[in-house]
Amino acid sequence: MTHPTEEEIGQYIAAAGKAAWEVPGLPDGIAHRPVKTVGIIGAGTMGGGIAMNFATAGYPVKIVETTQEALDRGLKVVRGNYQRSADKGRFPQDEVETRMDRFDGRLSIADLADCDLVIEAVFEDMELKRKIFTELDRVMKPGAILATNTSALNIDEIAGMTKRPEDVIGLHFFSPANVMKLLEIVRAHHTADDVVATCMALARDINKIATLVGVCPGFVGNRILFARQKQANKLVYQGVMPWDVDAALNRFGFKMGPFQMSDLAGLDIGWSKGAKTENPIRDALCEMDRRGQKTQAGFYDYDENRRPIPSDVTAGIIRDITGAEPRSMSAEKIIEICIYPMINEAVKILEENKAQRPSDVDVVWLNGYGWPADKGGPMFYGDMVGAQAVLDRMEKLGAEDPDFAPADTLRKLAETGGKFTQIDTGGLKT
Repeated sequence: MTHPTEEEIGQYIAAAGKAAWEVPGLPDGIAHRPVKTVGIIGAGTMGGGIAMNFATAGYPVKIVETTQEALDRGLKVVRGNYQRSADKGRFPQDEVETRMDRFDGRLSIADLADCDLVIEAVFEDMELKRKIFTELDRVMKPGAILATNTSALNIDEIAGMTKRPEDVIGLHFFSPANVMKLLEIVRAHHTADDVVATCMALARDINKIATLVGVCPGFVGNRILFARQKQANKLVYQGVMPWDVDAALNRFGFKMGPFQMSDLAGLDIGWSKGAKTENPIRDALCEMDRRGQKTQAGFYDYDENRRPIPSDVTAGIIRDITGAEPRSMSAEKIIEICIYPMINEAVKILEENKAQRPSDVDVVWLNGYGWPADKGGPMFYGDMVGAQAVLDRMEKLGAEDPDFAPADTLRKLAETGGKFTQIDTGGLKT
């Protein structure tokens, strides 16, 4: 493994961040669409957080909910967030009212008709999003940008509900949206050049770090996350305990491992009582009301300070469901099994032309998922360990599960001694 200096890593990260703003192929001096007013659909965690970015930057925001109760609740959370920041001295107390005055709560999508940009931030349900975009197509003024905050769904299908797919784009904010710096801007098949250029400029205005990506399941960030999660779950089925997986990834430099992260997010996301999903361990935990930190029990038990403690209950459930005897595995091996598939998946994303350049993958993971800065990002880390080491591990994992077969480009890099950070498959294509 090579060990670049702190200075070299810093220079790479700075250059990667700068490159992410560059969009090859946009006409020089392209005129941006004017964005003076913003509409947000949904005042929940995501909608409220997204709205805060715009209100903080001085934009008037119309925010729509289905009931007055949900609207009041959402705006109360926003006010609470601003108030806490003011109490910590981040801005003067009277700024709380100034920002809240930029919010205009509404109960009908038709009230957004005059907004220049509208962002749909309802939960991940394709039918619901299709319905909303059908209505947006009907009520929004011509030339308005219609954006979805989906984290994984097919934006081409969502855009297909409108007669103006060129106005549709993905703006994937990360939770909590008022704090997280990353914004994945998802260019769909028909998205117009001026919509892309406008949204990239807007990202700067609201103080985000943007990367332009293409439509595929999970886009860049979540698609790579899914690969890691799948391998982490496989380890548990082989008898490795969730806390051992997390400890290895903590050692690698992640503040949270996959199971710590699941407990924080809530194990019942996408689950309902009696449901049988592809994750029976999670189902069993949820049925016992172990739904993560919010119920003080999930994969871990939690004390009154929310400190995670390995759980005998969880260990018992895992043994019952998997039939596997508990086993120990070295942190190094766990790291390889969880991290190398992320590198391989990133290479596949580049082969499919769903990212502009390898360094954009690193920008996504550094700013959206807490990738440890001393390891530069999945592509940079791939160069630290070398393509051959990644290939050797992926040959084994691919033999067990074809989803993890080594990417063709990974094989080529191993043969030629090439670098992940220098992969050029022709950039982003829709």
